[in-house]
Amino acid sequence: MDAANPDLPQLEQQDNGNGISIEKTTDSSSLDAGHGEPFHNYRGWKAMPYVIGNETFEKLGTIGTLSNLLVYLTTVYHMKSVNAATLLNFFTGSCNLATVLGAFISDTYVGRYTTLAAATIASFVGMVLLTLTSALHSLHPPACISKGQCEGPTPSQLVVLLVSFFFLVIGAGGIRPCNLAFGVDQFDPHTADGRRGITSFFNWYYFTYTVAMMISATVIIYLQSDVSWALGLAVPAVLMGLSCAVFFMGTRLYVRISPEGSPFTSFTQVLVAAFRKRHLRQNNNTVELFDPPHRSKLVAKLAYTDQFTCLDKAAMQTTEDVVCSDGKTLADPWRLCTMQQVEEVKCLARVIPVWSSGILYFVVITQLGTYIVFQAEQTDRRISNSASFKIPEGSFVIFQMFALTIWIPVYDRLVVPALRRFTKREGGITQLQRIGVGLVLSVVTMLVSAAVEHRRRRTAMMSCFWLVPQQLLVGLSEAFTVVGLTEFYYRQFPENMKSVAGALFFLGVAVASFASGLMVTLVHRVTRRRDGRPDWLAQDLNEGRVDLFYLVTAAIAAANLIYFVACARWFRFKKSADGAHASNAIELDEGPNKAACGGHLA
Repeated sequence: MDAANPDLPQLEQQDNGNGISIEKTTDSSSLDAGHGEPFHNYRGWKAMPYVIGNETFEKLGTIGTLSNLLVYLTTVYHMKSVNAATLLNFFTGSCNLATVLGAFISDTYVGRYTTLAAATIASFVGMVLLTLTSALHSLHPPACISKGQCEGPTPSQLVVLLVSFFFLVIGAGGIRPCNLAFGVDQFDPHTADGRRGITSFFNWYYFTYTVAMMISATVIIYLQSDVSWALGLAVPAVLMGLSCAVFFMGTRLYVRISPEGSPFTSFTQVLVAAFRKRHLRQNNNTVELFDPPHRSKLVAKLAYTDQFTCLDKAAMQTTEDVVCSDGKTLADPWRLCTMQQVEEVKCLARVIPVWSSGILYFVVITQLGTYIVFQAEQTDRRISNSASFKIPEGSFVIFQMFALTIWIPVYDRLVVPALRRFTKREGGITQLQRIGVGLVLSVVTMLVSAAVEHRRRRTAMMSCFWLVPQQLLVGLSEAFTVVGLTEFYYRQFPENMKSVAGALFFLGVAVASFASGLMVTLVHRVTRRRDGRPDWLAQDLNEGRVDLFYLVTAAIAAANLIYFVACARWFRFKKSADGAHASNAIELDEGPNKAACGGHLA
């Protein structure tokens, strides 16, 4: 760059407050007209090989291992199946819940780059320790002398295993909520190309994610189960090391956005202030909602909406409210909040109903994923009548991943451009429309699954390939709903809560897992017959009625679709005020007091 030419944009390194430098362009044409602040030097797709490469290697290193941990605990550590399942459920739940803490730390204190860097290293350390538990004989119990005569792990061996789990939980807590948000950070949301890039990034992110899942569910599990656990765990550890290397190789290209403080504090202030002013009434005098000039460089100024108007009371000025002499700073932010703070809370409140619909969707999909294995066990899994090789029961998920992998590039490169010409929308259709298509497919999937199970019960030995259509349908459903939900969360949350948006997705999956277990328990109890005959979900599916269970699940999916349509019709997409101030008059006694005081908005 020619530093002597004032007409060319110059790059400079600026500290973001966390000791991390950010490259910014400083030519006059790239200055923010409102604040005189330079924009970030967005690299867009140039940074994607490192962002997506990091994600791909991370998933290759962890998914296959985590999905096969139950086998590892029962065969290598000789745990009882109940104890192993309990430990694994606790570990999985901890990984999902840790995303909330990781998102909070990222959005409040250290930013996404630092969180991802620390979490990636933690996952690598955890994978190395887990590999050592298999490679070193002193770190796992000896082989069984005979069937039923197996020695369990010693306390020290169990400690090393739990420490490896601890590092993996830390890694999951930082990576899961931040990796998508960090990828979105690399695109300029203020330009049409940047917004199209964000939409395309979500599609290709899930494409590579699914490819990594397919490889992990086949190659990695094969190495662990049929070659050796030491090699089967060493390969994922090496891949996790590559994930670290790829991530740090792109450091100079990344846009690293620094946090602006805890959004949760601001949200709490709005709720407290609105509650304290819940008895306010209107009269003849009018004043505007407290709406000082917007000062944030991270969060866009939001336009006023007339939903959840009870929250507007948090921004209503009374004679008891004190504003500093600059007219911008509040003396008591727990009594008077800005209109921007109120609108940010409204954003979150509007997302919650759609999020709850997503939970019901995952309940439906989880039930199919559980019982497809049991269905496959009681089918003819040979590729042909003369073949001796049988498709493993757990491998039918590959067809689901295959549909997702094939459809996403087709949708991104062919369907979206075609839809864009008719709808004039950047994504072809809205995120809510995309989610809705997936929900319709979920109903169709469960009806097809019920019909196939009904046929299986009436056929002596049905071919396993009758199970493929329902797996392809659920893959297409996920391509619409899961990708749509994720993009919806990231676009509708305030910019200072992008990591929380990622955590919300995994929190929904965790809630759905518990709800699925509760649903199975209820069906067991309700359908248990007094004469001793098996219930719908009997161990032997031929004695049960899984087809009726699928029909009930289809009914839940249909009810969820109706609920979602109602939520979608009510929902209002987040809109930027673009610096314009809309007068929102509220009738009160008189304006607020002013005082000379220091400090900043919390």
